[in-house]
Amino acid sequence: MGDPEVLAPFCPRYHHAVEVIGRRWTGAILRALLSGHSRFTDIAQTIPGLSDRLLSERLKELEAEEIVVRTVHPETPVRVEYRLTARGEDLAPVIQALASWSEQWLPAPVATRRSS
Repeated sequence: MGDPEVLAPFCPRYHHAVEVIGRRWTGAILRALLSGHSRFTDIAQTIPGLSDRLLSERLKELEAEEIVVRTVHPETPVRVEYRLTARGEDLAPVIQALASWSEQWLPAPVATRRSS
């Protein structure tokens, strides 16, 4: 990528990438998928406050961007699984870097802070 000090002020590809992964809940969905969750209900249960409607919408967006692939297993009952594509798995260092940055620089949400 080169020296960060010589980054152009605007890059359409970067802008698109940030818009895709920066949508509300998308980062949490990617993190859940990276940690091994593949079924809709597992992803939904992993992320507090995320509605089924919004999870479905975000998964469709990620599928359209070829970050996630949806597989339907014709069983009874039908089983649907989501997994990251190679493009999606390449986001792992980005998600990890953001997680590390947040641990270092952002305060813990009030609900998860330990009492002293």
